[in-house]
Amino acid sequence: MMIAHVALGMWMLAASPHVHAAPLDTAQIEQLTGAKGKLDRPTGVFKVTAPRTDLAVTVGGVKLSPASGLASWAAFQAIGAETMVMGDMLVTEDQVNPVLSTALDNGLAVTALHSHFLGETPRLLYMHVGGTGRLETLAGAIGKVLARVREPGAPLPTADIDPSQSHLDLEKLMTVLGHRGDLSGGVYKVVVGRTAHLHGHAMGASMGVNTWAAFWGTDERAAVDGDVVMKENELQAVLKALRHEDLQIVAIHQHMTGEEPRLMFLHYWGVGRSADLARGVRAALDLTRSP
Repeated sequence: MMIAHVALGMWMLAASPHVHAAPLDTAQIEQLTGAKGKLDRPTGVFKVTAPRTDLAVTVGGVKLSPASGLASWAAFQAIGAETMVMGDMLVTEDQVNPVLSTALDNGLAVTALHSHFLGETPRLLYMHVGGTGRLETLAGAIGKVLARVREPGAPLPTADIDPSQSHLDLEKLMTVLGHRGDLSGGVYKVVVGRTAHLHGHAMGASMGVNTWAAFWGTDERAAVDGDVVMKENELQAVLKALRHEDLQIVAIHQHMTGEEPRLMFLHYWGVGRSADLARGVRAALDLTRSP
């Protein structure tokens, strides 16, 4: 069962500030996470840190060290009878999807994926995770994620695919996706809009509130890239659906502030059989059907 979403845990914490919480078993957290931590006694938060000492990172020729923010961390806080965890995993780009899948498979929510630098070598991304539940379950999940961070990444998909040589069965793609798209320059693009409100005004597909997918290549070897717009409570299911079809998650973030409902955007990429790629996109569309 998925560990309760971070937002629920934070709501519980805010709504019940006087609920007695037992002290955290910090020794158990260190044992299960495989990382050393430090207790902030005034707040009762125990934070474990795993520096990326295995990386030699430069940004424009400037050398960075773990003290420059090159570390993964997870912070634990007791909330009543349960525990909340929030963390940030530092990964190389070939580690992103293996680490993301490990987090999801172990009941953690993945809430953001982005970069902190420009032009760094090697390329790095930061993945935010969290959850609420039993201390042992959370710490064990974080431990498995940190263990995966210490392992080599997985090869990123590559292929010799040129849009000018595209030859796709468009009717088949339309049937799988359930939506008709437009072909331009050898790229078949499908756009499906949603509705949000900003400053009292409705916004739709033409203002960028949309899920889109662009396909090119052949039926047997195609590429797809795109963006999914979703409500916060749809994010975890969409991540699982895309990873199930081996689509690569590239970024998770917001495109607006102050919109209603609050929306998240997820960028993805993949290489494979066009029908398989389309099935992954269709699964995401089916999970984001509500207005």
